[in-house]
Amino acid sequence: MKIGFDAKRAFHNFRGLGNYSRDLIASLSRYHSQNSYYLFTPEFDDPRAIHWLDQYDNLNVVKPSDFWSKKFPAAWRSFKVADEAKRLEIDIFHGLSHELPHGIEKTGIKSVVTIHDLLFLRFPENFKWIDRQVYLRKIKYATEVADVILAICEQTKSDLIHYLGCDPNKIKVVYQTCNPRFYSPIPIEKQVSTVERYGVNEKFILYVGAIEPNKNVLTLVKAYADIKKSINHKLVIIGNGGSFKKEVESYIHSKGLEDRIMILSNVTNDDLPAFYQRSDLFVFPSFFEGFGIPIIEALFSKTPVITSKGSVFPEAGGPNTIYIDPSNKHEMSEQIVNVLTNPDLAFEMVEAGRNFVEKFHRRKTAQNLIDLYSSM
Repeated sequence: MKIGFDAKRAFHNFRGLGNYSRDLIASLSRYHSQNSYYLFTPEFDDPRAIHWLDQYDNLNVVKPSDFWSKKFPAAWRSFKVADEAKRLEIDIFHGLSHELPHGIEKTGIKSVVTIHDLLFLRFPENFKWIDRQVYLRKIKYATEVADVILAICEQTKSDLIHYLGCDPNKIKVVYQTCNPRFYSPIPIEKQVSTVERYGVNEKFILYVGAIEPNKNVLTLVKAYADIKKSINHKLVIIGNGGSFKKEVESYIHSKGLEDRIMILSNVTNDDLPAFYQRSDLFVFPSFFEGFGIPIIEALFSKTPVITSKGSVFPEAGGPNTIYIDPSNKHEMSEQIVNVLTNPDLAFEMVEAGRNFVEKFHRRKTAQNLIDLYSSM
């Protein structure tokens, strides 16, 4: 098969949507190299994108070629990619993040669009009005013309039916994976030396993710403050943010917790697995997620997980993760102490979690995707 992708975010985004695009394409390239893969993207020059592409020899990059397309890459991506795909005789075109090029339904090319979440409809107060209108217009078009809507979890499938009235028979759930750097154990000595480079030289609890209101990091900090005398662990927060990060830092300062809580915004992707594997507990108290990739990163890393009840979290965390009310700091602090003081419980969570998370190995998620393409 010739499979085309809207790959803009694979080359221009280095957070969630970009990671999804790169991991999906890399998985197909490795495990299903019999196909031809075409990545449609505006021009790029980020060294990280170039380094990623250089690892694969069976990916074909398609960029704007004429003067006007180069000058207006957004218009090229929206209005000319469908013709480019037809010219290249693409069999299936996959929009990896909520969009499909205009006119794709007129080309005879089968199309798939991935929908990650509908947060802008669930929590409109967190998005500007104009952004909500743009998102809605793009997603409605893509879900209407696509042959298949790919939801990354059952929660997103339910939201598509509830908020947009999508046909349930048109929606297929294909789970995503995480980067394979999280799959393999790191020697203890390397774990220690890696985290020590960032000033972490004691036992710690870990959070990884953006420092935003929806991620609920402030409640985690408050829960930790309540139990700081009961445990010997520091709290390490890996992530970045704007004004809300400053609010979290202000609270930490007001409670005199600067020596117990660390916020690290410069941890590289290559060093991140060492933090997961070195930590004794991963806490992810988000109110809502499209999927919750940090949860499966922690499970692959053989780290016990506490996360939120409801939403997508049980899909990502499995039966042996501990689920708490994210608004209840007392329940959160009790369960943190429970895991840290109960080694038998922690061991059971680690072993069962690692078995459960194998369903998200990229070999399996790639096969699920190929099965979907083949069924079209």
